Amino acid sequence: MTKKPDGTWDKSNLPSRHVTEGPARAPHRSYYYAMGLGTREIAQPFVGVASCWNEAAPCNTALNRQAEAVVVGVKKAGGTPRQFNTITVTDGIAMGHEGMRSSLVSRDVIADSVELSMRGHGYDALVGVAGCDKSLPGMMMAMLRLNVPSVFLYGGSILPGRLDGKDLTVQDVFEAVGQFSAGVIDEERLCKVERAACPSDGACGGQFTANTMACVSEAIGLALPLSSALPAPYTDRDAYAVASGEAVMRLIETNLRPRDICTRKAFENAAVVVAATGGSTNGALHLPAMAHECGIEFTLKDVAEIAARTPYIADLKPGGRYVAKDMGEAGGVPMLLRTLLDAGLLHGDCMTVTGKTLAENLADVVWRDDQDVIRPVSAPLSPTGGVVGLWGSLAPDGCIVKVAGLKHQVHRGPARVFNGEQACFEAVERRDYKEGDVLVIRYEGPKGGPGMREMLSTTAALYGQGVENIALITDGRFSGATRGLCIGHVGPEAQEGGPIALVKDGDIISIDAHKGTIELEVEADELARRKADWKPIKTNYNSGAIWKFAQLVGPAHLGATTHPGAAEETHIYVDL
Repeated sequence: MTKKPDGTWDKSNLPSRHVTEGPARAPHRSYYYAMGLGTREIAQPFVGVASCWNEAAPCNTALNRQAEAVVVGVKKAGGTPRQFNTITVTDGIAMGHEGMRSSLVSRDVIADSVELSMRGHGYDALVGVAGCDKSLPGMMMAMLRLNVPSVFLYGGSILPGRLDGKDLTVQDVFEAVGQFSAGVIDEERLCKVERAACPSDGACGGQFTANTMACVSEAIGLALPLSSALPAPYTDRDAYAVASGEAVMRLIETNLRPRDICTRKAFENAAVVVAATGGSTNGALHLPAMAHECGIEFTLKDVAEIAARTPYIADLKPGGRYVAKDMGEAGGVPMLLRTLLDAGLLHGDCMTVTGKTLAENLADVVWRDDQDVIRPVSAPLSPTGGVVGLWGSLAPDGCIVKVAGLKHQVHRGPARVFNGEQACFEAVERRDYKEGDVLVIRYEGPKGGPGMREMLSTTAALYGQGVENIALITDGRFSGATRGLCIGHVGPEAQEGGPIALVKDGDIISIDAHKGTIELEVEADELARRKADWKPIKTNYNSGAIWKFAQLVGPAHLGATTHPGAAEETHIYVDL
């Protein structure tokens, strides 16, 4: 896949040969002439420029601008860009109601739709521009599935809001709802918070899921170094978009593909970064799903084991003090990676989209004493990572909790069981619970929800009410903005008859995040009797996309994937 001596491209092994080469493709070429392409552009590699732009939320509103800059880069480097869009479902808007059932489903729809557009039109490479929680892993999953030369570009974070001299994020708005319900603040104050929290384009500013996966994109080697640092409104970041378009053309020439980059060691690097930044528990869902796309078994257990030996060193919200903009100004992901690499916590020999290894990319990065967002490994915020895996009789397949900044990590108390989030949220709003309780929200898993909703409305309301001596457990998910002893991804899920389906009010549950255990203190013969009387629930989703997801989806600890993955491949798109 190299250029000919005269500077033209040899397309004999590129997918676009199927739509541009030879007399039989005259009808296909007529379409390209209709769109203003000439013979030179048709003879060049075709690069899909996929954007998740929409007007659903500020996470996505700056993406078209950056996709247009990618187009400039592709053209400068001798390629023919082909723009297309895919969907997003934005969690901040979907949160706390039935819309959240669409969120995780959208990750796979994004991956599927990008795959289909690339396959259908024979594109040779891909630059994916994404800005919201599920669109980041969804776009990277498509890259790994197709295995065409690819570069990922994050659309950037939102600027922090300001109120009374303090930074705000959307997390503060969710928590203000809890403060309002507890009578801590009045409606006028709530209105001030909601108006001030989100002042610009860009994804949520804390180390929630979007910024966690943006850090992953650099750490795993699919994005250019420092490309996730600048906030979305800064037009300076368009230079990274241009550079991404140029970079993907070099990847076509050298035939460096995503699966060459995303090896098992690269996934280990990504998990280190999730842990070191106190990142979202959703990282433990998305990394296994991405690994599944390239035939690597990388599970919740792998993420948890890496977190257990990784220091937590980035002082980011929700557990810490700073937002993504501050992280970028402190040196961004390269500064974090250099710090971890020097401590022997990363594999420096992993290849990246620059054509250089991780260590080579970081050769000129120098530690800065003028910042305190990123701590030295020798003086971490805590000696182990910001996320912890738990196993035990309540969760034989495991579950996960975010412990970054969390003091309350051991709990034992009686269960208060809710079949679905809404019932629990209403109880919390009424303050109809007791300190010491373990709130159990079940039938919110991938199949049982369906869709594995996030529970930020409930957890933020609890936090806003000032309650600490309480735990919340679910087979659903938590937002990256969640804080408190909130345990998600409990597996097997209730809909599959897992132990969480058998819990009754008053059962004692014990949790120890230090030891990594979660136990249901009920005798095995009693659980067997309960299981004999148990039946799965019938959900309200019996047709359509969410029904389809529920039929196909696998367990959370393996990534909640919906197809067999690379292990069952008999071909890879790029080699057809």
